[in-house]
Amino acid sequence: MPSDSAIATQSSIQPVKADVTPLKEARPRRALKVCLLGYRSAPYGGGQGIYLKYLSKALVDAGHQVDVISGQPYPHLDSRVNLIKMPGMNLFETGLGSIRPHHLTSLTNIYEWMGKLTGAFSEPYCFGRRVLKYLKEHGRHYDIIHDNQCLSYGMLALQKQGFPLITTIHHPITSDLNIALKAANSWTERVLIRRWHSFLIMQRKVARELHHVVTVSERSRMDIAAAFDMQPAGISLVHCGIDTEEFKPLDHIVKNPNRVMATVSSDQPLKGMRYLLEAVAAVVPKYPDLELLLVGTPREDGESGQLIRKLGISKHIRAVSGISTEDLVKYYNEASVVVVPSVYEGFGLPAGEAMACGTALISTDGGALPEVVGDAAIQVPVRNSAAIAEVLETLLASPAWRDELAVAGRARIEELFCWTRAAQQMTNYYWQVIQRENG
Repeated sequence: MPSDSAIATQSSIQPVKADVTPLKEARPRRALKVCLLGYRSAPYGGGQGIYLKYLSKALVDAGHQVDVISGQPYPHLDSRVNLIKMPGMNLFETGLGSIRPHHLTSLTNIYEWMGKLTGAFSEPYCFGRRVLKYLKEHGRHYDIIHDNQCLSYGMLALQKQGFPLITTIHHPITSDLNIALKAANSWTERVLIRRWHSFLIMQRKVARELHHVVTVSERSRMDIAAAFDMQPAGISLVHCGIDTEEFKPLDHIVKNPNRVMATVSSDQPLKGMRYLLEAVAAVVPKYPDLELLLVGTPREDGESGQLIRKLGISKHIRAVSGISTEDLVKYYNEASVVVVPSVYEGFGLPAGEAMACGTALISTDGGALPEVVGDAAIQVPVRNSAAIAEVLETLLASPAWRDELAVAGRARIEELFCWTRAAQQMTNYYWQVIQRENG
């Protein structure tokens, strides 16, 4: 059973009930031709790629025709979804050394190259230019253009030219900026952080002029409104989903009592990996066989890589990357505990995936995570490695408590956060926009 202090940690957090009120029914009449946009969409790169993968699949399941236009790295899509590749220079993967003279015959390529050269993140802007050019020639047959947080000037140009555009904003990147600045160790580091986030100037301007914006959680709706000076009532809400047919408990898998798991989508302060690593270092003396499985590999010279060496826990860390969804589900099932240590999440897909797989979850109360996990996980305050360590140690010692959380987590995801529900609500929203645009 959990200790008194751990129970206090658990009970001090008030569960948040998800708002699952559906959007007003818009009387759909036929299957839609939908075009989803993503400037970089690989699922191992973060939640935006996962969102594209599963939303497109759910829309196809609902009977719609779906194309995805994406820059590199490209998404992993259902075979029924058509991928239209919109390659950029992909300099964050290939580096400046990949530049060839023919690349610089394009003004958009020059913008992207100059951005990388000066420490800016110009991919969303350049993707918007490329998509605008493509859709002006090839995109008039779509019923809906659905932008996945590109928020570039190209999107405003599409809107002005009469394309039926909606935009998902997962959360305001201003949150990422503020967290990164707080974690910076020097003024030079803060200058570089501000330079990289300079695309926010564009996003703020674009977001305020968009006619149709949707987000994935109530917390994100309020944060977006505050960050971009918008009215919350003007931002629609359609929660993300979890594919509960894919992410599910596997009866043939035996849980490893010493394995803890976490997803490392990026080595950034926003994800709170530092606090999990410190917690693991605190628990290891009592559990010397403890293994932390990281899905995603921290950079050797990054903050997490350096901290692992400093804490002397390298032998307790195992990292896997580029894995299939099948392997990811297996790892969720093998783990005794999954930890989401994020300082902020606009939704928190890894939390939902772990719960859907029937694994006990420790989550911070960062961003929308309380909205997603409710009382089916143990919540701890953000930036608190001691709280993570205390609950983790108690959970490792209590199989019965882990089993209770596993059952509650699966039930919550099945009830509130399936992609079928999300696709139905998104379809309603599409039809509202179409009817509004057509007068």
